[in-house]
Amino acid sequence: MSSTMKSTVALLCLQCAAAVRAANGEGSRPRGVSPEFAKFYKDTTAFTCISNPLIKLPVNRINDDYCDCPDGSDEPGTSACAHLSPLSPHTPADVGPNGANSTLALPGFYCKNRGHVPTYVPFTNVNDGICDYDLCCDGSEEWEHVGGVKCEDKCQQIGKEWKKVDEVRQKSLGNAGRKRKELVAEAKRKRKEVEDRLQTLGTEIEGSELKVKQLENELAEVERREKGKVVKAGEQKVGKLGMLVGLARQRTEELRETLEKTRGERDSSRNRLAELESLLTAFKDEYNPNFNDEGVKRAVRAWEDYAARDKGLAPDAAHDRDLDAMIKSDKDNGLDWEEYKEGETSDDGVSYAFLNYLPSPVGSFLDQKLRDLRVTMIESGILADTSSSSSESKAVTDARNRLEAARKDLESSRKSNDEHKEDLNKDFGPDDVFRSLKGQCVSTDSGEYTYELCFMERTTQKPKKGGGHTNMGNYETMEIITVDDDVPADGKGLGSGQRIAMKYGGGQGCWNGPNRATTVVLGCAENNEVWKIMEEEKCIYRMEVGTPAVCEGVYGGGQAQSGRDEL
Repeated sequence: MSSTMKSTVALLCLQCAAAVRAANGEGSRPRGVSPEFAKFYKDTTAFTCISNPLIKLPVNRINDDYCDCPDGSDEPGTSACAHLSPLSPHTPADVGPNGANSTLALPGFYCKNRGHVPTYVPFTNVNDGICDYDLCCDGSEEWEHVGGVKCEDKCQQIGKEWKKVDEVRQKSLGNAGRKRKELVAEAKRKRKEVEDRLQTLGTEIEGSELKVKQLENELAEVERREKGKVVKAGEQKVGKLGMLVGLARQRTEELRETLEKTRGERDSSRNRLAELESLLTAFKDEYNPNFNDEGVKRAVRAWEDYAARDKGLAPDAAHDRDLDAMIKSDKDNGLDWEEYKEGETSDDGVSYAFLNYLPSPVGSFLDQKLRDLRVTMIESGILADTSSSSSESKAVTDARNRLEAARKDLESSRKSNDEHKEDLNKDFGPDDVFRSLKGQCVSTDSGEYTYELCFMERTTQKPKKGGGHTNMGNYETMEIITVDDDVPADGKGLGSGQRIAMKYGGGQGCWNGPNRATTVVLGCAENNEVWKIMEEEKCIYRMEVGTPAVCEGVYGGGQAQSGRDEL
């Protein structure tokens, strides 16, 4: 073949390629290619497989209904490469060794959908004789009219309806985004409360530890002091002083009760007298002196004489204060009868009696020295420890009780401190948002049961006709999972993509099966609501739930990609 003829053939090939592109109806792009992938199809002389750059093809091999490229990039407008693994939109292809690729390089057949939202259709849907208006409203995926099917362009109509729905959707998204913002603010406030409480607990623990140490020293000192006391009168043997103390205590209590009762009667009489005087005063002021009734006049004159006398019944504040002091308990007045009882000693303690005749400072000094000497002799084994008996003294018991109460307070503070630290380290999701939802519950009716989710706590199955509730799992952890579900017409669903899932486990055991467990998959919604509940395996449940807590980054704006999104 001459060089002139070769040049002519090459020119014809280029013209054929241009004609193919024109026939494909895409202008500068082959049929089915979106603007984001147009750069790979700019060369008018040859085509390089997108994920396999070592493979080059003549441009007339594009959309010739034969899969030449391992990644299917030479057939953007046909179903010839539909057998390859599908690629989700905007996901890089899986490129293997030496540029080999077993995954489609393109996300699907591109529908322009003028008047609506552009989108991709799976290659398996291209020229299958079905009009996929939910994805490709312009009908361009059925360009070959298989079986005589002709899909008219409905984008204007569908776009108009979708726009109305999208306006509602965008409003709902905006509300959901604002609610999430409020939840995040509330979560921050609650976290600050926990942090502040931790600081307070730290101070309380330090104070409690110091108090416990002081009370331990106090108990040791009281026990040591009690050891230094001489032998007491037997537990059942009460001396004369003890009997006198008991009688005096009983008599004092009787007098206090009588005094309190008498005072109450006095106050009641005063109140009645004041009420009667008020009535008579009103009678005197309001009666008609022109009414000729001698009995009434005598009564008025008698009242005037009574009122003019000094009755001496006015309350005396000082006297009442004295009565208040008398009515107080003996301990409030500084009197401890037990001290007098414990002060009674047996004959072994007679030697201590002379201390009562010494000046107070000298007596106290000698008393302490004698007690210290006795303790030393007891600890050295010279004297028997007469204080160790089945019942300890009241002073030791009181000191021990104070110490035990302080230890309980310290233990409670330490436990609360550990719980608050654990709470701070717990995963409450992005921005700590689920901290503000913890304990909030939502439910839905399904069949014979009502299913309830309490965020971060538990899931429950409740019979509608009564009966016990069934624990379907307690909260354990939070993780990210990938779902691929269709969104129903009402928009209440999950769709495709990564979702936050809460795992609830360790629920009530199943008959001849495992313990119940629930996976709660969360999607963006304006309100907290349960969308769907299903039993995937025996006693293993999946609950789909909408909540504004997962509407991250949505604040009323954003660009919708299709009518199949959440909300």
